[in-house]
Amino acid sequence: MEQFVVSARKYRPQTFKDVVGQQAITSTLLNAIETNHLASALLFTGPRGVGKTTCARILARKINQPGYDDPNEDFAFNVFELDAASNNSVDDIRNLIDQVRIPPQTGQYKVYIIDEVHMLSSAAFNAFLKTLEEPPKHAIFILATTEKHKIIPTILSRCQIFDFKRITVKDAKEHLAEVAASQGVLFEDDALHIIAQKADGAMRDALSIFDRVVSYCGTNLTRQAVTENLNVLDYETYVSITDLILENNIPQILVSYNDILSKGFDGHHFIAGLASHFRDLLVSKNPSTLSLLEAGEQAQKLYGEQAQKCSTDFLLKSIEIANDCDLKFKVSQNQRLLVELALMQLCSINFDGEKKNDFIIPPTYYRRSDYSIVEAPSLKKQEESQKVEETSEKVEVVNQEIEVDVESAPIENEPIVTQSQESAIQNSTPVSGQANVSALSLASIRAKKEMQEAQKGMVKEEVHFPTEAFTETEMLDYWFKYAQRLTDKGYMIMASLLRISDPKLEGSKIIYELPNEGSKIDFDKEKPDLLGYLRGHLHNHELAIEVVVNESVKSKIAFTAQDKYNRLNEINPHLEELRRAFDLDL
Repeated sequence: MEQFVVSARKYRPQTFKDVVGQQAITSTLLNAIETNHLASALLFTGPRGVGKTTCARILARKINQPGYDDPNEDFAFNVFELDAASNNSVDDIRNLIDQVRIPPQTGQYKVYIIDEVHMLSSAAFNAFLKTLEEPPKHAIFILATTEKHKIIPTILSRCQIFDFKRITVKDAKEHLAEVAASQGVLFEDDALHIIAQKADGAMRDALSIFDRVVSYCGTNLTRQAVTENLNVLDYETYVSITDLILENNIPQILVSYNDILSKGFDGHHFIAGLASHFRDLLVSKNPSTLSLLEAGEQAQKLYGEQAQKCSTDFLLKSIEIANDCDLKFKVSQNQRLLVELALMQLCSINFDGEKKNDFIIPPTYYRRSDYSIVEAPSLKKQEESQKVEETSEKVEVVNQEIEVDVESAPIENEPIVTQSQESAIQNSTPVSGQANVSALSLASIRAKKEMQEAQKGMVKEEVHFPTEAFTETEMLDYWFKYAQRLTDKGYMIMASLLRISDPKLEGSKIIYELPNEGSKIDFDKEKPDLLGYLRGHLHNHELAIEVVVNESVKSKIAFTAQDKYNRLNEINPHLEELRRAFDLDL
């Protein structure tokens, strides 16, 4: 059986034109060779599988080709590859330096390719410095690494650095299509797109995945076979999930998520993919951003159809929820519940639930027993208006059933209406929003009287808030209790603002002095909560707080026990009487 050669080796580029996705670097190297501006030390850096070693080998052959007619000459004797991962000691570098002194037997240059150069030890780097800076005329060094930050700055300063970028999905897909065509493999566009996305910018990985999938499904490469073999969630899964979200179908979306987990998919991968799906829908809504969508032809069509069903606000909110779940996933104790909550929140974005009525909530506690909780007037109004509407509907039905046409009815059947009743009917004013009632029907007159009596029975109840009297000592007591409450919650800055000076009581108004405008602005943020707290505990809803800026105010801080006692005595003068009565000492 003939030995199989993997596609990454079989289709390795032999010229700069064959290199995928690195046009800027290959053009620079070609121009440097043609204009004789090639540096003696080059550093190729970038992620794995993007063509660093390949470009180094092509460059080594290219610089020795002038003067030789044989295009197949690879100048193998002039190219030396060193794996720095296994040859990272000072002795290995010294052996390399000794070899550098010997000129090439054929060609003009000897090229030394040092792969994974970041694995060299610090001593080896230092031993290599002088030779790297001033090599012989016939020597060129090409260093390749995936981790440039691990190379010491003295090495970086002696090299011409080329940063290789990741291969785009489009370029990888086009190269895979060429490879598939050369092997006689039929393929779907979406199948190659999934392979290119799975490779994550590495052409070598893309070719390795391609070999694996071809071994699985043979010469017919379908999207379904690729997703099954690679165990990835394709766009159809996310499209169906999004449809359930738009339908507000919470039970079914939880079942679908359970099916996804049962197939072995990770919840983190699912929620990250869902966020990317919402992003793709967002860029599909505008033709100017459609180029940002990296998807196959069939996928682009589905994205366009679903994007029309989603509003921009919905997509922005969905991205925010999914991204927040993605950030919290690793630190969550119950990761499945976290994703399920995110899915339920997504289903509730466009859900119009029952609109609850706003109720006026009266105070729930008072000092005196004669203050009782009064039913919310808004609820009363709603019940009364509902009764009026029912009565009006009743009048309308009665009119339709028994209203008599005067012109067509016999005279003996005409209802007898006195002059006083007729004038009363004519002078009556219908309630706005109610149906007009015919005056030629006795049932109408009776129904209208019932409606007027119902309107007279409507009594508007008002909520009376207490205005009890209180002393300055009581006010100070609750003031500092609120400050201590803020301290217990950890709001130290706001608590300190309440202790800067003592508030003064003038009638039902509290005058509080602060040293500057900045502290006044911070105090105003806490003022509504403080005012509500004092009104509730002092049972006086006429209470108000006025803040005055006085730059001469200094914070009163109690340091010693005597200072603390004096401070408490200012708040409650009866404390001194208590100390004298029991002969207490500090």
